[in-house]
Amino acid sequence: MTLQGVLEQVRLSPEFARCVAAWRALPARQAKFGQWPPDLAPALLAALRKRGIQQPYTHQALALRQVLDGHHVMVVTPTASGKTLCYNVPVLNGILADPGTRALYLFPTKALAQDQMHELQGLVAALERDVRVHTYDGDTSTQRRQAIRQANHVVISNPDMLHMGILPHHTRWAGFLQSLRYVVIDEVHAYRGVFGSHLANVIRRLKRVCRFYGAAPQFIMSSATVANAGELGARLLEEPVTLVDENGAPAGAKQMIFYNPPLVNQELGI
Repeated sequence: MTLQGVLEQVRLSPEFARCVAAWRALPARQAKFGQWPPDLAPALLAALRKRGIQQPYTHQALALRQVLDGHHVMVVTPTASGKTLCYNVPVLNGILADPGTRALYLFPTKALAQDQMHELQGLVAALERDVRVHTYDGDTSTQRRQAIRQANHVVISNPDMLHMGILPHHTRWAGFLQSLRYVVIDEVHAYRGVFGSHLANVIRRLKRVCRFYGAAPQFIMSSATVANAGELGARLLEEPVTLVDENGAPAGAKQMIFYNPPLVNQELGI
């Protein structure tokens, strides 16, 4: 039976229908495309096409333009709308223009960091250039840590490792920090409340150490679900942030059903 058939069967069921508080049909949304910024490296454009990405969505095009113009950027669009491209492309473009460029990616979990590393490595493989990408977390062996500090273009880590494993030992990271041009912070909606205030202090400390080494990194942040995203980003960085939140990615039709389960035991409220 098709999904539509199942929905019709459910809709005609009196037992189910009496518990439906609301039922909304959300129409499909067509993709809206923009243009690649003209200052992207031809090799990078070729790698993107090799990966099947012919054109950016409008929010991707706007985010890339803002990053390339030197602004701190917060990208807030739904899950699977291509936010990763908004930071991978300018980072790789910067490395192609200057191989001494370094970038730090921060993710709230190790699993997400691994997923994003594989995504970035896939684009690097299509690029066919010597761009070194590795994770740096509590599972990284002692032998690999020195090599990552000295030779990596992109270090993928998490806020706790930045706080405990990188900043207290900044003299060992001097070469990386003085060339640090981009800091990516993903899943920004996780950094609210007390946790968010902790991250704001870690970022404040990172910026202070970078200034000591003569660097002023640009921040690229992204999130799928967060209210007042521009305000949150500005509070985390203590600097103005350009908000990109007009989604250009396509979406299929959806049925949104709010189901209020029946009361089976009034005395116990079950």
